[in-house]
Amino acid sequence: MELLFWILLPLSAFFTGWFLVRFLTIHPLGMSLMLFITLLFGITTLIVLLTQFPVRYMVITIPLVLISFIIGYLIRTRIFLSTPDLRNSPALTRQIGDSGKGHTAVIYLTHGEPETYDPIGWINQFREFDAQKIPFIPWFVRPIFAYRLRNGYLRIGRSNHVFIHNQMIKELEREYRIEGDSTTRFYLSFLDASPTAQAATIQALNDGASRIIVSTVFLTVSNHTTEGQNQIRDLEIEGKFSVPVQFTTPLYDSEILKLMFLERANTNSKDIDNSKVGVLLVGHGQPDEWDKEWPTETEQELSFRNGVLELLTANGYKRENLSLAWMEFKEPHPAPKVEEFVNNGVERILYFSAAISAEAMHSQYDVPKLVNKAKIPSNIQLLNMGAWNDDPIVIRAIKEKIDILLD
Repeated sequence: MELLFWILLPLSAFFTGWFLVRFLTIHPLGMSLMLFITLLFGITTLIVLLTQFPVRYMVITIPLVLISFIIGYLIRTRIFLSTPDLRNSPALTRQIGDSGKGHTAVIYLTHGEPETYDPIGWINQFREFDAQKIPFIPWFVRPIFAYRLRNGYLRIGRSNHVFIHNQMIKELEREYRIEGDSTTRFYLSFLDASPTAQAATIQALNDGASRIIVSTVFLTVSNHTTEGQNQIRDLEIEGKFSVPVQFTTPLYDSEILKLMFLERANTNSKDIDNSKVGVLLVGHGQPDEWDKEWPTETEQELSFRNGVLELLTANGYKRENLSLAWMEFKEPHPAPKVEEFVNNGVERILYFSAAISAEAMHSQYDVPKLVNKAKIPSNIQLLNMGAWNDDPIVIRAIKEKIDILLD
């Protein structure tokens, strides 16, 4: 009987660690069951430890429990981080050497964020960072990262990111049709949602595209833009089909996009003197270590946002009531800047998720949470201006980049 308990103790501790990772990482629909199983094994471990082993054995049993728990946790973590990306690409049916039907395909490439919790995008990101030896969250802490990601989804209900980009590409295509372009075809693609850039490009090839333009709907050159470009270049399109592939530059140098911030600020401050309005542009931010790998990202984001501040200043907003902040990794954070605005006497504060192309977890939850940490009087208005979204000016900015290559 005693042998049975010596077997049961490490086994129950092992499965406590195993199912804890399952609880931390599973889809919300499975949370309750995984929590129940985790608690069941955890309580079993404690009962066996405290009732079946004398105190003199604790020097052996407690390390045994801890080691078994850690082994279960680490093995299940490895399995979680090895989750395959099941997003499928269509079969490439076009024959090598086929020059196509003569039309241009625009692959609209952006970040993407699943509507509900799905960690595969971040799992892919972890793999990329590990392969490039870029420091990030230690691998054994990543289930906790997934848990926090899921909690964000639970708080906002769903991400509108993919839905809004669907609206944006429809508006983009509509602009070309209005101008009389009836042949260019448009394909939506994402890094972290479906369809992928590779899947959209294969579909464009199967449809007979003779030219491909990739519309890079990001603010800066970064690991994200590189990942999307690599997905498409891996198809070796130019060599196999003699189909030219061109990439637009990101929007960091778009004067049109800057106008969106001005117009949105003006629209939301019509009833108040500009001197009483504060505008905060919140960037995403990346660790300093990443700046070594993608040195342009922070530089381009700062240049773009400073350009927006100059535009606002030129249109009557007080420079001391305009500022930049970062969501993570860099300083300043939003709350101190909000408090500075209040000390300057502003009555309304407009804040933008300045680098986010369409509403997402960051603009729907993370940035508002950081802004609302500010200690300010109740009469101060905090207005979330959100991400870029399907604003007509944003569509114009994306179209301008494509037009440069179409001409």
